[in-house]
Order: sequence, then C-alpha cells, then structure tokens
Amino acid sequence: MNVLDFVMVGSDDHQKSGDFYDAVFEPLKLKRVLKTEKYLGYAHSSNPDKVQFYVTHPVNGEPATFGNGTQITLLADTKEAVEKFYEVAISKGATNEGGPGVRKDGNYYSYVRDLDGNKIAAKCILT
Repeated sequence: MNVLDFVMVGSDDHQKSGDFYDAVFEPLKLKRVLKTEKYLGYAHSSNPDKVQFYVTHPVNGEPATFGNGTQITLLADTKEAVEKFYEVAISKGATNEGGPGVRKDGNYYSYVRDLDGNKIAAKCILT
C-alpha cells in the first residue's frame, strides 16, 4: 500500500518555479494540471486527476524556506528519464547535489536543489 498522498514545497515565485518544474518534470511524466493564486499542482500522466506534487506559497505568509535534511524522491521509468531530469534541472538553474548514477542500493539516481533550495531526486529502480 502506498502511504504517500502528495508532496508540497514552498516557493515565493510561482512563475519561476512553474517554468522550472514544467520542464524538469516532463521526463518523469508529471505535468502541471492546476494553477491557483496560492499553488501549482502536478499530476502523473497515468492519473491526471490526482495531484501529487504542489508548489505553494507558505500558508503562514512567511518567506519560503527548504528543510535541512529534507529530500523528495520521484520515480522514473528509465535511466534515461533520470538523466534527462537532471540535465533539464541543471540547465534551468538547479544546483547539482549528485549527478546520475547507481547508488548503494543498486538503483539509479540523480539529485538537484531547485531554485528555492529544495532537494529533489529522480530514481529508476534497476533491481
């Protein structure tokens, strides 16, 4: 049973974040399906009615910050999708946190920090 319903990251600039995630999520088959004054919502192509990733202005009105030790890992279908995620993210201004490659668990990952400092990873299960 999947226990994760959705993920939410904060941003103070939805235009900038939207442009970034629209491009970065394409290889992972996530697409923006919702846009309001308060947040953006992304869903997987296999379930476009289920938003699984939100970019939001913090509810408390304070500036958005990232969590120390927080990481969001998204599944990709192929190693090539992980590589494309990383390549697009870096080209859009993300910071490298670990280029594409096999990690200790035997799976294929890449890690970036988005434009607001949130650590986002893509993973392809190889086993």
